[in-house]
Amino acid sequence: LTRIEENGVGLAAPQVAESLRIFAYWVPETEDETEIPPTVFVNPEIRPIGEDSEDGWEGCLSIPGLRGLVPRHRRIKVKARRLDGEPVSLTADGCGGRVIQHEYDHLDGGVFLDRMTNIRSLVFEPEWERYVLGAEPEDC
Repeated sequence: LTRIEENGVGLAAPQVAESLRIFAYWVPETEDETEIPPTVFVNPEIRPIGEDSEDGWEGCLSIPGLRGLVPRHRRIKVKARRLDGEPVSLTADGCGGRVIQHEYDHLDGGVFLDRMTNIRSLVFEPEWERYVLGAEPEDC
């Protein structure tokens, strides 16, 4: 509910004061991305596939009003459990892969600011919308 009310694409348990290794995420359909319906991962493990990474704009419900360029692995392998305890294993890339990595960082107390390599890309959302979003139509 918090994720929906705040118009976020992901939320990790530690962000709502729960000391659990759980996060939920959703990726809306775009011109370049297929929708990923709301998904919950319990006790996830991720590992990069290859060495490739790419910068992408990120924001966070824990740090409202700011955006920054964050390097993330292009492809990852995820192993976790669903809420019903069933195991899940998948490969993720694109926006979904970025969101999974972002939410996974929260499970270890990290935020996107910790991953930024150039703090000069940090920008307030109104400036991001005005100067960056016009040039890049997506937030992933």
